[in-house]
Amino acid sequence: MTSVDDVAGPGDLPFRTDVEVALLLVSPRHRYEGRPADGALPAEGPELRDRIDLRAGLGIVGDRYFAARAHVHATVTVIGLEGLDAVGEAVGAAIDPAATRRNVYLRGADVEALRGEPFSLESPGSGGPVRFRGYRPANPCAWMDHEVVPGAFRAMRGRGGVRCDPESDGVLALGPAVLRTARPVAL
Repeated sequence: MTSVDDVAGPGDLPFRTDVEVALLLVSPRHRYEGRPADGALPAEGPELRDRIDLRAGLGIVGDRYFAARAHVHATVTVIGLEGLDAVGEAVGAAIDPAATRRNVYLRGADVEALRGEPFSLESPGSGGPVRFRGYRPANPCAWMDHEVVPGAFRAMRGRGGVRCDPESDGVLALGPAVLRTARPVAL
């Protein structure tokens, strides 16, 4: 549910949407290298987390893209689980969201509408909101057909999430959260 609060949120973000942070993924190494037919590289320790620490302009502490110059404006990828549900329906198969290798999985908002927009996410007890700027779409790659499900590469176009950078330090945790935006993004 999106609403304009009587007292606006952080800065210029008056629209509040209650969402769920359903999954958080941090990977210290890039697992989709080489040819998809060769398979993904093994994980180095647990990748799914209960909480993540973010640093302004740098990304997620411990992630492969943290402070990576090649990933300016793309250190964090946020994806909507509703979009992945639609992908599953389109290909006729259940999808493991973690196989898409995004970082923050939200339920309850049109994540694709965050491209080019400022937004913030706040988990209860996290000490305050984390401010982000959405940049470009997180376009799917050929690995999606191999690691997610055949047909996912095409079906994920326009549903692959948004690449963004944190503009403030903070913490995100699994569970209910508040998404604040400059314009409505409710489903």
